[in-house]
Amino acid sequence: MMASLGLPATIPTVPDPARKALLVRRIQWFVGATITYNVIEAVIALTEGTRVSSTALIGFGLDSVIEVSSAAAVAWQFAGRDPEKREKFALRVIAFSFFALAAYVTVTSVRALLGVGEAEHSTIGIALAAISLAIMPVLAAAQRRAGRELGSASAVADSQQTLLCTYLSAVLLVGLLLNSVFGWSWADPVAALVIAVIAVKEGRNAWKGETCCSTTPFGRSGDDCGDNCCATGKDQ
Repeated sequence: MMASLGLPATIPTVPDPARKALLVRRIQWFVGATITYNVIEAVIALTEGTRVSSTALIGFGLDSVIEVSSAAAVAWQFAGRDPEKREKFALRVIAFSFFALAAYVTVTSVRALLGVGEAEHSTIGIALAAISLAIMPVLAAAQRRAGRELGSASAVADSQQTLLCTYLSAVLLVGLLLNSVFGWSWADPVAALVIAVIAVKEGRNAWKGETCCSTTPFGRSGDDCGDNCCATGKDQ
């Protein structure tokens, strides 16, 4: 199941202590940057969403709040002397964050499709979605690379949460543009439902990653696992 989080089924080498310390610092920096940006993003999205009665913008802002909780879980994990012992709890927080996001997006999308609230044009919302669409893929890719090299399932899972924000940014941008240009208010809630499905999938991956060979992420081979879940794709 580690493969579902982007981790290799078998990690042949363990980073030396100096490299491991560097990777931990990098992950802490990426997590800090993610938290800072998402706090700013949440404030802008929630304020503007309320002003223009945009369910999509409000949902996007609440997604940022959920992302902060996910990133904070990873920050808490790597602030300890032994991050491996905190991996299980961090993965559970990330998984629940995905599920909460999926539930909220589903409910707000259905409400929007039923005609609850008529969103107004929002230049600020369009600009925010465009900026997030440019920034989030870079942060996600950088954290994912560091997490994979370190072998941290929680860091990789959190990078997936950040990547999901990219999808939501794209959905929000398209939805706001279609609503502004063509008046198609139904476009973004339909696309958001697809994002909800993706969120459930990523939440399940994070949860399974937690239960599968919890010590493997920090450098042990999949052969050390007591079951076959870490060996998925090993012989392929």
